[in-house]
Amino acid sequence: MNILLKSAVIVEPSSKHHLKKRDILIEKGKISKIAASISSKKNIKEISLENLHVSRGWFDSSVSFGEPGFEERETIENGLNTAAISGFTAVAVNANTFPVTDAKAQIKFIKTKAEGHAVKLYPIGALTLGSKSIDLAELFDMTNEGAISFYDYKIPIENANLLKIALQYSQNFDGLVQSFPFEKSVAKNGVANEEVNSTKLGLKGIPNLSEELQIIRDLYILEYTGGKLHIPTISTKKSVSLIKEAKKNGLNVSCSVSIFNLFLTDELLEEFNTNYKLLPPLRTSEDAKALLKGLKDGTIDGVTSDHNPIDTEHKKTEFEHAKFGSIGLEACFGVLNKLIGFEKSIEALTGLREVFKIDSTKFEEGSKAELTLFNPDTEWVFSEADIYSTSKNSAFLDQKLKGKPYGILANNKLILNK
Repeated sequence: MNILLKSAVIVEPSSKHHLKKRDILIEKGKISKIAASISSKKNIKEISLENLHVSRGWFDSSVSFGEPGFEERETIENGLNTAAISGFTAVAVNANTFPVTDAKAQIKFIKTKAEGHAVKLYPIGALTLGSKSIDLAELFDMTNEGAISFYDYKIPIENANLLKIALQYSQNFDGLVQSFPFEKSVAKNGVANEEVNSTKLGLKGIPNLSEELQIIRDLYILEYTGGKLHIPTISTKKSVSLIKEAKKNGLNVSCSVSIFNLFLTDELLEEFNTNYKLLPPLRTSEDAKALLKGLKDGTIDGVTSDHNPIDTEHKKTEFEHAKFGSIGLEACFGVLNKLIGFEKSIEALTGLREVFKIDSTKFEEGSKAELTLFNPDTEWVFSEADIYSTSKNSAFLDQKLKGKPYGILANNKLILNK
């Protein structure tokens, strides 16, 4: 497929074309020419879109698709299509399937289902067998099959020795261990942030302490063992300072923040809308401000949509009984761009590539084309019509956003929003 992108503003700080309007010619999946003006030919598909901006492809480090086992929530095919329309050229898929992705056969299945798609799927293997936090899974075998990290999605590692062994063992093959920052014993049966609002509404609380205690423990273990530790979806002001200090001390630790915790706060709980039941929970505006600051100064390595489709049966119920989670892919850029602008947003949406060892092609002539197309100035209200996921559990419904992806050009395929 040969494609000519007309009058596209290139967003790539390392390029001499940064923030300049250029024509971009892609031939056989590679960028063959970048110039102020390129003439079209008969065998070239010309793409001309309003206020078109183009960047390197975005990467999401935490998405859940359900398949196998929970296809009613989302399939791999539709999940990848949703990611493409949302501007992501690569996604890391969590192990919260049935069966749990804890062996090389499951890794192979997921990769096979995604073959040939424009979006590259990177499987995350479970850290423990069945994600039960008892015995380590087949980490080395899964690595050889293509797993890029190990994580029991949203399940904390309660056994400190298990984390110690995982960090020691994974150093043999440069593996990346993830540890969800949640100490269950101080947040038993909690469903919302432990603060004024949860008390007023009679909801059992999840204190900031539950996150921070786990992070302190994990950082001490990392200091002892060495290795690489990723702490996904931090949500408190103190967590930012703990990780900042750990990085300053030379520990090989990285972290992400969920788009929900950057934009939404626990004030929304008054509606008892189960789409706002998230883990980590929505915190205070003070926490959100600290997370934004940590993202801007580089303490937080990147942003994830933390996309987690949940079927209607498990969301349209009492708040206490509803499952945690929200879809996030479709609104992710519009939220982030509204908060920090498109240049910082792209940094945040590509910053975890290095952490997870995801190939990041250069934006220059001769390089493989893996591009995201977007309009950073579109102002819109996110509605159910904007949801491409099978499940509709979005915490961003009716929110005013700024900036919208057009789609992607990757793997010699073009996928555009309708």
